Amino acid sequence: MQRRSLLTTAAALFGAAAAASPVFALTASKPVLEVWKTPTCGCCHDWIKHVEANGFAVKSHDVSEAAKSSTRAQLGLAEKYGSCHTAVVGGYVIEGHVPARDIHRLLKDRPRALGLTVPGMTVGSPGMDGPEYGGRKDPYAVLLVQRDGGASVYQSYK
Repeated sequence: MQRRSLLTTAAALFGAAAAASPVFALTASKPVLEVWKTPTCGCCHDWIKHVEANGFAVKSHDVSEAAKSSTRAQLGLAEKYGSCHTAVVGGYVIEGHVPARDIHRLLKDRPRALGLTVPGMTVGSPGMDGPEYGGRKDPYAVLLVQRDGGASVYQSYK
């Protein structure tokens, strides 16, 4: 009986320690992307499905185009990097059709930057890859945007 009690106590302590661990907290729940988009944008809806299918939870805000641009500006992202939706996750801005794998990499590597963007609406990027595009895939780059407004290529897709 003492052995069972000891094992039960050890299991409980291990569980409590694991729950308190920052590593456990990161792996136990999905990162939350907060997204601002217009209510009628189909590609935004498709991008949200893409990130949800790839391990993110999403909190979506349907806003006007002007409110979306205002949100982008308040977050410090220049209009030249704009696309159809703006998101925030883990202290980073995510603009446009950024693949989920690049967002995961950003959150893992934690570079000193403002965030990631795929400017414009590139056919073939997540959310812009539905059947209505006939399998077309245009090359594009995911840009890592610095807080000073500069940017560099974070990932290229051919």
